[in-house]
Amino acid sequence: MNNYREIILSVTFILLSICTRHVGAQETDRQALPPIQFVEGDTRFAAANQKRVDLVTQIPGLVALWDFVQRRDSWQTHNPFISIPGKSGGRAYELEPRNISLDFWQQGPKATLADFELLGRGPFGQAVRFSNPRSKAHLPVLAVPRKSLHDSPLDIKGKGKSVTLVVWLLYERGNHAIAGMWHEGTITPKGEPPKVKEPGKRQFGLFAGLQANRGGIGAHISENGGASFGDIYARHLASAPTKMKKIKPDTKPTDSDTYWNAVGLVFHNEENRVTAYVNGLAEEVWVKNPQESRFFQHAYRAWQQGQLAVIDGIQPGEDVNYPRDQFYRPPEDKPVETKIFERTSDRVVRLETYPFTKVEATYQVQSDGTLGKPLKRDLVALKSNPYYFSSDIYAPKSIEQGGPFTIGRVIHSNRHATLSAWIGGVAVFDRALSDHEMKRLATIGNCSITAQ
Repeated sequence: MNNYREIILSVTFILLSICTRHVGAQETDRQALPPIQFVEGDTRFAAANQKRVDLVTQIPGLVALWDFVQRRDSWQTHNPFISIPGKSGGRAYELEPRNISLDFWQQGPKATLADFELLGRGPFGQAVRFSNPRSKAHLPVLAVPRKSLHDSPLDIKGKGKSVTLVVWLLYERGNHAIAGMWHEGTITPKGEPPKVKEPGKRQFGLFAGLQANRGGIGAHISENGGASFGDIYARHLASAPTKMKKIKPDTKPTDSDTYWNAVGLVFHNEENRVTAYVNGLAEEVWVKNPQESRFFQHAYRAWQQGQLAVIDGIQPGEDVNYPRDQFYRPPEDKPVETKIFERTSDRVVRLETYPFTKVEATYQVQSDGTLGKPLKRDLVALKSNPYYFSSDIYAPKSIEQGGPFTIGRVIHSNRHATLSAWIGGVAVFDRALSDHEMKRLATIGNCSITAQ
């Protein structure tokens, strides 16, 4: 009888679970907001746009939302794009067309809004085209100049500050910058050197994976505006290998609705982590053998040098000139898991898993059977999503020490092809959004569905 009752209860539980998942799926479908066609002056379009905008503005911490529908004075296409302020912003930020080649190489024409083709459709009702430059003298970008944002709510920086950046885009190709406050500097050219030379002024930025992860997402953060780990580039990033949905160059606007992506960067200052999101999801990622990784070999060396520096005397492989403020030291006080690889009468080799690292450690067994200090430690895996970052965001004190907020490109020393995409929305929050909030934002444009 008891067994029969247990079977009935088990079946009931399974049926309830199935029903609950079905209701949950229906709720997700009901919440999803598909892309919409831009129709100026149409009340139905205005209502649909407002519904999507409201979903963003209702999330606490919004500083700015560019939906590429709102423009200064009216929706006329000759007016500049402006942001919709949130409660944390209280002001609108205007996007200014700039030509990076003209500003730094003093070559090429002045950028205008005519350089940015419009799709006429998008998660909020419109999208702007960024593509391979027609020539090296023509690198148009949409920017909030530094003088317009310095020390404003958009200038998220300094002690205790967190940030979330979300971009809605149709991705075609390319691996470089999507959006952010990420002035890479113009002092490390690989081609014709620029006339105007400036150091790096990085704060935070989203990238389309760079060379080692094309079509994925890199969420970059900087503590000093410049280089990290002794390299010439900034190397603090969370990397998500999940690929964005990809369109073809000839994809028609009406055929693109299932290809929209919502990609994001979340820096949680209090929890010392940076997380990359693709379509509402943040996949946990471990990078094995980081010393062989194009991205994370620099973090590996910074970890290694930090380990060697605390041992008395100069150790084999130690670089005494390595900058101490660039050591990489994720928390390794107590392992969350250990696994013994090898045990002999006098030695133990085990894998120690910590929140952001996995370390192969060799110990001498003491006479009482306990483990002494480690004889050797090696970083065999590093968590790249979320990624450990214990510093504050770079805080430029003056206008000259900071960079602009840019969309579609960033300022850097080289004028190669960067990103081909339609960008249909950009949102900045002055707090770390939760997983649930990031999933909610991915419902705008149906980003979480599979491309058809």
